[in-house]
Amino acid sequence: MSKKALIIINPCSGTKRANKYLTDIIDIFTTADYVCTVLTTTKRGDGTLYAREYASQVDLITAIGGDGTFNEVVSGVIESGIRVPIGYIPAGSTNDFASSLDIPKNILAAARDVVNGEPVSFDVGSFNGRNFSYVASFGAFTKASYATPQNVKNALGHLAYILEGINSIASIRKEHMIIEADGQIYEDDYIFGAISNSTSLAGILTLNPKLVDMSDGRFELLLVKAPNDLIDLAEIVYMLNSQNYESNKLVFINGSEFKIHADKDTSWSLDGEYQEGCEEIEIKNLHHAIELMMAGHRNRGGRRHE
Repeated sequence: MSKKALIIINPCSGTKRANKYLTDIIDIFTTADYVCTVLTTTKRGDGTLYAREYASQVDLITAIGGDGTFNEVVSGVIESGIRVPIGYIPAGSTNDFASSLDIPKNILAAARDVVNGEPVSFDVGSFNGRNFSYVASFGAFTKASYATPQNVKNALGHLAYILEGINSIASIRKEHMIIEADGQIYEDDYIFGAISNSTSLAGILTLNPKLVDMSDGRFELLLVKAPNDLIDLAEIVYMLNSQNYESNKLVFINGSEFKIHADKDTSWSLDGEYQEGCEEIEIKNLHHAIELMMAGHRNRGGRRHE
């Protein structure tokens, strides 16, 4: 008996390159004995709505788009309460989550990995109840992930984030925060912070993959303290680029639950999408919350479904 697949595509993601391959993608799924339903997103939140509504009716839900589209699909599946496997065909301008898992950049190769893969369990985050797939961040470069116009992202890709970041360096705002991570308290002025489950952040910063397990029930907390001068800033940039976190200018730890006291005007980014700030924030690791279809040789940090 044929299986049922829901394909949710964001036709505006990236350079819209996935659109011209849609027929080929459907052919790959059909050959793998899937009967496909295809829905396109037209506004923010559609991916969540579709995934939540159809989760109980299909055997597989596949997101085609960027990290924001994937985030919406993940949120919809979790909200449905149905543990339906998720496929991801990255077609955005950055695709941090896909990069962390070595999911192919080639659209059709990624589609084949979905239908030929096996379900692998991964962790997801909760930010005061709102789900995120791989990162909650604040401070420098964070605004670029959601404020850079889509047409600029489409034209420049990673360069758009870098240019936006350079433009904001001179006016980086210090954020005073108190962060409790598994019982330890960290309080200081920070220019950047990320609670992540990924080796790639905003297309700019990469974490050492040896230190990141995307299925261990714990997130990585990276905090960058406000530099006193250009020498401090140069040291911070060097340490981050060399993936060496042994510096008094940085905090790098693992944790499963974080309680944060922050300025309510401090905006956040969840998987590249805007999140309004608030004074009290609780971030939790939802251990093995989703099952992602992965090819056998690409399952970094995941736990295979038994």
